[in-house]
Amino acid sequence: MRGKGRKARYTHGSNKMGHFHDKALPEYHDRGMAYHRPSPVLCGAMKKSFLLLASTGCISALCAQTAVTVSTHPGTTDQVWYSLENGEAGRAALSEWDLAFEMTGFTSSIRVNAAKGLITYETPDGIGDWDNVTSPDTANWTIVQNSDSSWSVGALNHGNDLANPDGVNVGWGIYNMVTHVIAGNRIYVIQSPDGTFRKLRIDALSAGVFHFTYANLDGSNSHDATLVKSNFTGKNFGYYSFDTNSASDREPATAAWDLLFSKYHQLEPYPYTVVGVLQNKAVTALQVDGVPTGEADWTSAPFQVNMNVLGADWKQYDMDQNAYTIVPDRTYFVKDVPGNIWKIVFSGYGGSATGDISFNQELVSAVGVMDVGAAKGRLFAWPNPVANGRAQLVLDVPANEGVLRVLNTSGQELLRQRMTGLSGLAGRTLDTGNLAKGVYILRFDAAYGNTTGKLIVE
Repeated sequence: MRGKGRKARYTHGSNKMGHFHDKALPEYHDRGMAYHRPSPVLCGAMKKSFLLLASTGCISALCAQTAVTVSTHPGTTDQVWYSLENGEAGRAALSEWDLAFEMTGFTSSIRVNAAKGLITYETPDGIGDWDNVTSPDTANWTIVQNSDSSWSVGALNHGNDLANPDGVNVGWGIYNMVTHVIAGNRIYVIQSPDGTFRKLRIDALSAGVFHFTYANLDGSNSHDATLVKSNFTGKNFGYYSFDTNSASDREPATAAWDLLFSKYHQLEPYPYTVVGVLQNKAVTALQVDGVPTGEADWTSAPFQVNMNVLGADWKQYDMDQNAYTIVPDRTYFVKDVPGNIWKIVFSGYGGSATGDISFNQELVSAVGVMDVGAAKGRLFAWPNPVANGRAQLVLDVPANEGVLRVLNTSGQELLRQRMTGLSGLAGRTLDTGNLAKGVYILRFDAAYGNTTGKLIVE
């Protein structure tokens, strides 16, 4: 068995303690570990303020696999944000943005929508030479790319010196430690798929506002634009469109999704556009190769922070069959935003004809972290929303028995079910056939207090 990590493939550096470095993450090979299937385990209460409950065995609903198909639509026209616990969290048209501005972190990443066909050039000219950049000069310009392994390295971060702990150059500008302003110092040119060119400069990031200017090479159709960070609180990026000359709030809250299904620009073995799956900033993953998917073990190697561990190489194009096939004996494990671990095995890809990506997902370790004093625990339903009249519940509570209640958003109790024999991490089934479509509150009452969760019925 081999736990396969993914080398960092940063064009311009990677994120480390808020900065970048050029060191690749190690590739994890066979460690000579004997494989065995772990039985259900319950790690006892720590003497500190947290309790960790984990299980890798089959506990009722936890052992069930769920078949999922996420559609990016024919031609992969959509980007789809997906929560492993709750299903689709949002979708938006891939073509509706040109620039993405990072909302948190000193890196101040600015990404360009290469999947839309945009090509980004860095010119040798400083901002003061704006009026001198009047015609295409691609022979003397440098093509720059977004990293495909770190969200915090965009095309406009090329040339940063953040590998140096004292570095203040983010690529597109220089940070002033006195004024706390990043002042732009470079001119970029962006080529559209139709062959037209547009010049761009990032003037400054000051007091939480990006200021930038773009125009045709001859100076016509010039725009002085802004993007205000506070308008995108809780998001990874704020977006801007040259077509509409406006910013847009198009992605779900960072805490609401785990995976992005999308077309994106891959850098190795050479730059080209692929369709695949990228992880959220807070999500880690592990790829396991060479083992039947039913035997793959998520403890075989460390999880990786690269956003493209799942990536696009779970599929390959078969020239003889004129169709995509799924790479055999390849399994992924994903640690989601709350800390649960899911097993993912891809089962199909419809190509550009449908944009459908199919896979089986299975919860293999539910991790509930709770304060021992408050002893609140964790309760959730999956898949969520529920569409077939039966919700699978996972309870991680410090009680052997209690009462589960289903409440509407006005607090009215609609269902009640007594539960016994819980003994830590447990799975139960809830009949939702009599519930109308909508959002409900799950509440488990026991001697220690109560634990709440959310249920969506479709």
